[in-house]
Amino acid sequence: MDGKVWLTLGVIIAVGLAIAAAVLLVRVFAARRLLLDSGIPLRDKALFWVAVAYTVSPVDLIPDPVYLDDIGVLLLALRSLHAAAGAVRPTKEPGATA
Repeated sequence: MDGKVWLTLGVIIAVGLAIAAAVLLVRVFAARRLLLDSGIPLRDKALFWVAVAYTVSPVDLIPDPVYLDDIGVLLLALRSLHAAAGAVRPTKEPGATA
């Protein structure tokens, strides 16, 4: 395989990772309504803002053509927010009346 094939493959992977990071960033912003919930700990709310700042920051653990670190931070923020929300507001069982 010549250099042109490797370059094309690298660009395709970089674009795919960028799209994945963008989708996760949108999901993090969609989950921001959880920040208004007073029962969620401040640590989880702060993690949201740290994840957003890290994603848009030019300073990264891994250089920007590879978005694996950004994706990891966003996934951690999403999981943390949803876990905290689930712990605060357990889901109702089907058929239960309020």
